[in-house]
Amino acid sequence: MKAVKKNILLKSDSRRVLLRPLEILSKDRITNIISLVLSLPEAEVKQEIEMIKSEFGYRHIRLLQLFEKRFELSLSSLVGNEQISIERKQLLGAYFSHEYSIEAAALFNPSMIWHPDQSGLPEKSKRFILSLRSTGEGHISSITFRTGKIDAENNIELETPSRFTLLPQSFSIKIFEKKSLIKKLVDQNIFNKYSELIINSLPKTFSLLELRKAVEEVVDNTFDKRYEMKKAGRKILRLAMSDYEFSFSVEDELSERVIFPYSPSEIKGMEDSRFVEFQEENGSIKYFATYTANDGIITTPQILETKDFLHFKINTLHGSEVLNKGMALFPQKLNGKYAMISRQDNENLYIMYSDDLYLWNKKTLLMTPAYPWEFVQIGNCGSPIETEAGWLLLTHGVGQMRKYSIGAVLLDLNDPQKVIGRLKEPLLSPDEDEREGYVPNVVYSCGGQIHNGELIIPYARSDHSSSFATVNVNELIAEILKNRA
Repeated sequence: MKAVKKNILLKSDSRRVLLRPLEILSKDRITNIISLVLSLPEAEVKQEIEMIKSEFGYRHIRLLQLFEKRFELSLSSLVGNEQISIERKQLLGAYFSHEYSIEAAALFNPSMIWHPDQSGLPEKSKRFILSLRSTGEGHISSITFRTGKIDAENNIELETPSRFTLLPQSFSIKIFEKKSLIKKLVDQNIFNKYSELIINSLPKTFSLLELRKAVEEVVDNTFDKRYEMKKAGRKILRLAMSDYEFSFSVEDELSERVIFPYSPSEIKGMEDSRFVEFQEENGSIKYFATYTANDGIITTPQILETKDFLHFKINTLHGSEVLNKGMALFPQKLNGKYAMISRQDNENLYIMYSDDLYLWNKKTLLMTPAYPWEFVQIGNCGSPIETEAGWLLLTHGVGQMRKYSIGAVLLDLNDPQKVIGRLKEPLLSPDEDEREGYVPNVVYSCGGQIHNGELIIPYARSDHSSSFATVNVNELIAEILKNRA
């Protein structure tokens, strides 16, 4: 059986630009630019600001305030005690800022969850949130959002996104505990005699600034094995900075909020977020998303969590089985434990259980490639969805010529490491008009939902754009049960 593809095309829009800090590494160049701006007459400063407003004002919300923030965060200490006007601060901020087109290259790998606000809708209609991997210059991926509605007949309507994009208004990296950081270093297998020297120089609790100073002091006082000590320091800082929190303003529309790489572990991209609405044991709801952090060399599985899509927390996953890409969390605890679908070996699917959301040390083989369209490798396409017949898990398979297709599997409701059945043939494969893109011959999803008896599958087309497909759930399960494990 095949899913029915919808006549919906979600394409990238290069006009959606984000105001980003312009990083200039040379201190001499920074000083020269500041000196030149400080030398301008006040009238010319105001003239330059008016020109910037005319050219860029319609492209950004709170443009001048963002310039002022850039000045206060990065430049005020370099200017010294000199009294300068608001306009000059804004101009300095503008010289050290630039536009980044967040989705100029691609808008793909969507994940769908139900919106926390379902008020004001007709009967049997639902509002949803779609997270997407947006990719721009340098192939840097960020997490962005769209919203939409599905009516009683399962017609899908995407809402027009805002023209504007915004970074979080505030970031915070927590106060660290020495004992906790040592445990994480051990879990990551990077605790050694060099990192121990750095850790031993710290108090029981410390800030990121104190950690940086400790690394610098220990490295500066090391004459033997200096390279190893620097390497250990970089690893400690990378791990510490991977856990952070941030908040958006309640005034910012959801489609305006951009989660852009912030920590060293994700500086080259936040890839393939798999969102899930998670029900706590006390009945409360929290939203998690597992994603892949990419620093250009190493990929690291991380987890994002939020209750309101305003305040977010990021944590690195730890443990001997936190490997590879594409981890997907079950929407609730199973028998008192967190459960996760994973792929550690670039080939097979596994299932993991843990008492600790952030620590994963054991895996059990769930599935191996069985059919020609998935002989190269299999993986998941989002978190499992609960049905009366079992856990419905969308999968992806890679076959000849690295062609990606989407399949489906049914897992036992009480013991999901038991496979009830799976599709012999793909549910979705790339059509002729879906084959071209950054990565050809690919359809891929990071999670769908069931609505009014149909499985709604948002999916990416060859790492370029996105669309939707639907299939009757009962018919899909019946087809799966024809091929019992």
